[in-house]
Amino acid sequence: MSILKIVKAQPLDDYKIHLEFADGVTGEVDLSHLVGRGVFARWNNYENFKKISFEGGRWLAWSDDIDIDADTLYMKMTGKTPDELFPILKEDLAYG
Repeated sequence: MSILKIVKAQPLDDYKIHLEFADGVTGEVDLSHLVGRGVFARWNNYENFKKISFEGGRWLAWSDDIDIDADTLYMKMTGKTPDELFPILKEDLAYG
């Protein structure tokens, strides 16, 4: 199973984030569709969006209420599906 880790996160204009993962994959993720929805209402003030932390690299966090895991961000950025990212999901597991 893949353990994705964010090594760099830089907020950009228009609620986008430039990400770099430990496997060398880099790119941008657009999170503008979340602004104003539920806990993401905090982002109505763009300064709050720019306050990203990513300790440990397993998720991005903006507060105790807002975080997005690395797997979700990676799939959104690369267009990969969960089955592509985690091939074990496709396997028939025998339990005995």
